[in-house]
Amino acid sequence: MWHRLPCPEDGRVTEIIAGLYMSPLELLALLGAVGLVVARWLPPAARPYVTNAAVAVLVASTLTLGVVGIRWQMLPVLAGAAVTLPFALVPLLRRRTGRPARRAQWWLALPGSAACLGLLATGPVAAWAFPVPVFPEPSGSFAVGTRVMQWTDPHRPETFTADPDDRRTVVVQLWYPAQKSPAGARRAQYLGRTEQEARTVSDALVRQVGLPGFLVDGVPRARTQAVFNAPVADGGGRFPIVLFSPGSGGVRTQNTAWAEELASHGYVVVGLDHPYDSAAVLLTDGRTINTKTDSTGDRDKDDKLAADWTAVRAADLSFVLTQLDRLDRGEIAGPLTGRLDTSRAAATGHSMGGAAALQAARQDRRFDAVIDLDGYPHGPTSPSLQQPTLALTQAITPATDPRYLPRLTEALQLNTATSYRLTTPGAAHLTFMDGPLYLPPVPSIVGSLGRIHSPHVVAAATLAFLDTTLRHEPGDLAGVLSAYGSLSIHPPDNSR
Repeated sequence: MWHRLPCPEDGRVTEIIAGLYMSPLELLALLGAVGLVVARWLPPAARPYVTNAAVAVLVASTLTLGVVGIRWQMLPVLAGAAVTLPFALVPLLRRRTGRPARRAQWWLALPGSAACLGLLATGPVAAWAFPVPVFPEPSGSFAVGTRVMQWTDPHRPETFTADPDDRRTVVVQLWYPAQKSPAGARRAQYLGRTEQEARTVSDALVRQVGLPGFLVDGVPRARTQAVFNAPVADGGGRFPIVLFSPGSGGVRTQNTAWAEELASHGYVVVGLDHPYDSAAVLLTDGRTINTKTDSTGDRDKDDKLAADWTAVRAADLSFVLTQLDRLDRGEIAGPLTGRLDTSRAAATGHSMGGAAALQAARQDRRFDAVIDLDGYPHGPTSPSLQQPTLALTQAITPATDPRYLPRLTEALQLNTATSYRLTTPGAAHLTFMDGPLYLPPVPSIVGSLGRIHSPHVVAAATLAFLDTTLRHEPGDLAGVLSAYGSLSIHPPDNSR
């Protein structure tokens, strides 16, 4: 199976094998290196031809990779080739000068050949474990456009700084139904508007988790399925709104695959960067704001801090919904004027963003539905929710915070509208974001659903819920959701 992947350096398109996550150039370099090792064990008449062909393929592909950019995953392959090359060439050179070719006895050469093959195998394994993410093709009828906007709330001071004149600023990215772009149109960069911004954000994210940055250097190279600033889809219809708050330290683009899938089905998804909370937020004035939301290690203090940060995020969601309403009315210039249906809006989020979505919906009745992607409900549980709510969770295990399920259940049971909790077998906390597309497929990290199935499950379940609650489409919502895991339904308590 082949995917088409834009080359990060010049926008040209190359092909990448889905299983190995290696480009044809990388695969050729690998095959050339393997050919050098294998030639030693071929019949004497075939050795010169195989060696010469392998050297030619290896040199040509390596030189080309040097121009377009060599990934660190290829370094073991090149190292193995460098070790093998002298042993492969020296016998050929001796033969050409008329001297007898000397080769080590097979029992001496075997361990060296095995070691080199092991080194060469490290390259494909590393490319598979830490790939350039390939974003799934959206399944809806619309192409997807995206654009970034920055808004400042003049009525709300920035609580993370001591400057009394500083006002809260948020950066948002919109994914929306778009006209089909011309063939070869450059796809949007992942994690940022430019590759430099993407690298800044990627570096900030890996610093948070303590990973060496080079391990995920393929992530800022990736391109998504959307096109920046593509024309809005034809027709006079207005699109429902889905606001999204990322996890703690997360960024607006962390659920891009999910956002593109929803947009292809006729929704406008709006992802938020929360300055001083998100790992890195790049503002239009050139500033980069890094996170200040560090935990203290004290549970009580951290609970209080998390509740405070959640409240800020909830206020950000309400502010952005107001701005979208202004954008729809033409008070803010933009191509989506007259196309946004802010009377059909959902508050959604992952992890702490899910808690922010719950809190925003409690405080702002303009939100008509809520989706919590594995988020612990920080902050007060009152007033009660009054909107249909979907909570997607990973399986509850002994390692799960024992307060999580009771706290979430309380919030759902107090809801005056129907709530659903869908526990997805095989899911982990990072299943509900883009992590499975570029992190090692370790079940404890990204779950066991796989790189292709993980985004499909999350998008399909949330789409079914949104179609029912925002578009009021008929159907068996409980039956659809049950296909993706264990479903608990909390009907409203009419006695309240």
